[in-house]
Amino acid sequence: MKGTSMNKGRKHSMNTHLGSITIDKDVIARYAGSVAVECFGIVGMAGVNVRDGLVKLLKLNNISRGIVVSVENNKLVLDFHVIVSYGVSILAVSDNLISNVKYKVEEFTGIDIARVNVYVEGVRAID
Repeated sequence: MKGTSMNKGRKHSMNTHLGSITIDKDVIARYAGSVAVECFGIVGMAGVNVRDGLVKLLKLNNISRGIVVSVENNKLVLDFHVIVSYGVSILAVSDNLISNVKYKVEEFTGIDIARVNVYVEGVRAID
């Protein structure tokens, strides 16, 4: 990969010796969300209604709404808003989420990750 650039919109572009590659941020968010929900202790992504202050568990088809993808210095920054299982160690779940997402998203996109921020928005008991 020769260079990367980010336009102000929703796409991330990379220049290679064969041409240009453009990745939409929503694609990155969907992939990162699918990796996250596979992690032990993660019930799902959280949708936060700022106006009402309500948090709801997002369905799998809306999973990317619980993730914010941004770019700093040509590296990805991922913010996860999650709901965790009751009774698990939030630190252990967060560490697992961060390491899995960092490894798999970097492999998938070829773009380095600067930070993964985890915001625990709720706790749910699993049946």
